[in-house]
Amino acid sequence: MSILKVARMGHPVLRERARPLDEAEITTPRIQRLIDDMFETMHDSQGIGLAGPQVHESIRLFVAGVDDDDEAMSPVVIINPEVSQIGTAVEEDWEGCLSIPDIRGRVSRAVDIRIRALDRYGKPVAMTANGFPARVIQHETDHLDGVLFFDRMTSFESLSFLEEYSRFHTRHTE
Repeated sequence: MSILKVARMGHPVLRERARPLDEAEITTPRIQRLIDDMFETMHDSQGIGLAGPQVHESIRLFVAGVDDDDEAMSPVVIINPEVSQIGTAVEEDWEGCLSIPDIRGRVSRAVDIRIRALDRYGKPVAMTANGFPARVIQHETDHLDGVLFFDRMTSFESLSFLEEYSRFHTRHTE
């Protein structure tokens, strides 16, 4: 496995709508290796999600997952997602992005979503997600549409460098 180079804000690949993966492509050694490399890159970067365009692959694929006690999300591979909101509840919370290092901002997202997609083997999957996993899925799906979290912010007042975010906007336990 390999650590992949992460595209940073300003690279055109982050603003393109990624192409759907053909079902025949999904099980090829190239795509299976890419999925493994994306997980390794995500973990190496201490991320919780990584989309194809972020590693210079303009395809509708993302990986996500975290084993943090506060925000657990089982590892998933999502290909060609279709996401829809359940209900009307939205919540504003902090987000960051591996393609926009050291910056955080508050973004409104649907609390509950439904997702239909293909898994890493090309099999159809349907699931619901709420809270933190729903936020991650929406963030990564946005990458597949050329949308960055800045684009979803209703105000830039919360925009913070990571150091200031850590000093002023996170809960400290003593």
